[in-house]
Amino acid sequence: MLREYIGQAGHLSVIISFVSAIVAALGYFMATKHEENNIEEANSWKRFARISFAIHGVAVISIIVTLFTIIYKNYFEFHYAWEHASKSLPAYYMISCFWEGQEGSFLLWIFWHVVLGVILIKTNKVWEAPMMTVFALVQAFLTSMILGVVIFGDLKIGSTPFILMREFMVDAPVFKMNPNYVPEDGTGLNPLLQNYWMVIHPPTLFLGFAATLVPFSFCIAGLWKNRFTEWVRPALPWTLFASFILGLGILMGAYWAYETLNFGGYWNWDPVENAVYVPWLVLVGALHTMLIYKSNETALRTTVVLTITTFLLILYSTFLTRSGILGNASVHSFTDLGMSGQLLVYLLFFTIIAKILVLVKWKKIPTTEKEESIYSREFWVFIGAIVLCLAGFQVLLATSIPVYNAVAKWLNFASNFAPPAEPALFYSNWQLYFMAVIAILSGVGQYFYWKKIDNKNFFDALYLPSLVSIVLATALVVITKVDKLPYMLLVLTSTFTVVTNLFILKDLVSKNYKIAGGSVSHIGLGLMLIGILYSSGYSKIVSLNLKGLNYSNEFTKEMNLENILLFRNTPEKMGDYLVKYKGPRIEGEKGKDGLIDKSLVFNSPDPQKVIAKFDIPNSSYKKGDTIKTAPENTYYEIEYVNGKDTFSLYPRTQNNPQMGFMASPDIKRKFKSDLYTHISSVPDTEIERSWSDMEEFKVALGDTFFLNDYVAILKSVKAVKSVEEIVLTEKDAAIQAEIEVLARNDKGSYTVYPHFVIKDNMVGRLPEIIEDLGIKVTLLSVDPQKNIFTMGVNTTQKDWVILKAMEKPYVNVLWIGSLLVLIGFWMAMVRRYKEFRLMRDKGQEIRL
Repeated sequence: MLREYIGQAGHLSVIISFVSAIVAALGYFMATKHEENNIEEANSWKRFARISFAIHGVAVISIIVTLFTIIYKNYFEFHYAWEHASKSLPAYYMISCFWEGQEGSFLLWIFWHVVLGVILIKTNKVWEAPMMTVFALVQAFLTSMILGVVIFGDLKIGSTPFILMREFMVDAPVFKMNPNYVPEDGTGLNPLLQNYWMVIHPPTLFLGFAATLVPFSFCIAGLWKNRFTEWVRPALPWTLFASFILGLGILMGAYWAYETLNFGGYWNWDPVENAVYVPWLVLVGALHTMLIYKSNETALRTTVVLTITTFLLILYSTFLTRSGILGNASVHSFTDLGMSGQLLVYLLFFTIIAKILVLVKWKKIPTTEKEESIYSREFWVFIGAIVLCLAGFQVLLATSIPVYNAVAKWLNFASNFAPPAEPALFYSNWQLYFMAVIAILSGVGQYFYWKKIDNKNFFDALYLPSLVSIVLATALVVITKVDKLPYMLLVLTSTFTVVTNLFILKDLVSKNYKIAGGSVSHIGLGLMLIGILYSSGYSKIVSLNLKGLNYSNEFTKEMNLENILLFRNTPEKMGDYLVKYKGPRIEGEKGKDGLIDKSLVFNSPDPQKVIAKFDIPNSSYKKGDTIKTAPENTYYEIEYVNGKDTFSLYPRTQNNPQMGFMASPDIKRKFKSDLYTHISSVPDTEIERSWSDMEEFKVALGDTFFLNDYVAILKSVKAVKSVEEIVLTEKDAAIQAEIEVLARNDKGSYTVYPHFVIKDNMVGRLPEIIEDLGIKVTLLSVDPQKNIFTMGVNTTQKDWVILKAMEKPYVNVLWIGSLLVLIGFWMAMVRRYKEFRLMRDKGQEIRL
């Protein structure tokens, strides 16, 4: 009962955070209203609002501490802890449990807004009141999502993470019989999320979401206070920060998918992926128009529109992924918790407010009548920003098809729009051309940005980098055998942006490397596009089924063609490799270096633990040791031999109660290409194995006999005092036979130890299985007078796996390019922040 008070305290903190956010918004609104005519009254309201926001921040921290305590302490009477945590989960994955659910991820988003709000209050006194009005309003909406308060009937605001199991599952029979029932354990974290990237990727991504609110708030504040130009300078470093963090979050998600999911890549054009990609493209477009305005005071209206659109797209993405509207269109989206209407109100509120404000102030936003020359740097940067936005909206239009259908249904119209049947092909074909244009503009635009180019020296300036680009791209196309015209175009344009920006970078580094952030990012962009082209367009399947076997009627034709069947310890030729499946492995407490041959352990009554049958090679585990493991994870050792190069990969499978059979790859990383391997199918351990009828052999010590074409020798029989899990007393007896089986493979021989046990005057037999050979040996009976032992032998199919392997050429060029893009953003962000701080310290932050 005392534990339940913790939940009540957490829920009270949610209510306090919601109310204090509304009060803070009201206080800052009143401060903004009085700033121009009564500064003393404004300051009074501002102090009141700060106190309210401070209370809000403390309440948010209290919610986080309370919820994490419930998860970490395994208080399974709370539905959130039961649904996402378990006793066997390592401590570092408890953090991932916190934001696996909708409520926890909203809370993470709210927390980052608190952090950013405190920073802005401390650093932007001039803009504090109008900007924090927007911040506090957003916080009020977000905290309402975890409010969980019933207004009347079935009308509820938000979904609380502090609801008890008996309240959530009110109709469950167990709670009718025992209202105080507490589950022994939770369902646990989704195994796919038990990855170190899932500890750091969501906080980074949500910080990126939160950071987009800062330029939006500056923009709204500028329009509201008729300071149409002054907001751009303080918003610029924050826009760079948001671009950097959101880009980093996307990159982390892509790398997590590459390491953890089995579709063979890092980007699948899933609607949830698209919902993050589109706002980032528009955000980067807004960043470039800000730079244009800072340079020559043009494109201010476009900057306003793109800055506002970025934040609204974040809200739209939230609606898409959390309302349940995507249905089966995405494997990543959250289920609907009954907040779809609330999310829609959230989106419409800020959309309508922003739209009205822009329309009312539109004519007052300064503009210029001068036409930009085609030879001006602003023209090329502006065109680049527009193409970025067009690329984003092409993705958005197709991703939103479920929304069109839902709206049509609501209006009583029939709609049969369907998402693209092959999303990867559909989106990639469009985005390839957009990215080719962006690559050209990234190269040309940098030349115009840093060099004085006009119609007289245009060709002279770009002649050398263009020639070098053509030569390098042609060599790349020929050497790597690029055979498609669109791919050739992308190679040429990507090489062009790398070469032109290297020329620019050379000049900038000699002057001041700190101003070279844009060139570094654009070089990274070119390398990214080259890496994406080769790793996706020229991914090569090496596990081709050359025997023509039809593995399963449930497999598609493509799966049967692109997978190879491996029997345990039977080498098979696969491309340039000789591959061998060496058996299943389980994960010991020491992580991947502690993978243990499953045949060397037996199960214990605790499903989270196994017991060593023998001393475990290459580890500190001794015979009889209890080893903690994760039973849902099984690794399969696949040995690759290519000439003198020998290595093993350990792809993983998981038994996920919610998602069924899940496979995660293992990757051999090389600079030129990655070898990517995952398991497609394994024998179903839930189905009882089919064994042949038992064949009996009567043998004496030293005799040989045949086990399914294999020669076996009875080496010894001896009495033993302990047998695995069985507790033997002085009245009990057990003997162990040692049988060597000679095999026709590189392993040479196997030794098995079947047991014959007499306990409590009852006979028991513990057989031994040789998985490599598909043989089970049982010591059936003992004739002590004649020293004759009866052996029973059953046979079954050998242990096997079906796997898929592919080579991903030059995928590391993608990762290197991505890092360069982020480094460039960081360099530019630091430079712009120092520039803004210098102006602020001089009291000039309200003027450009």
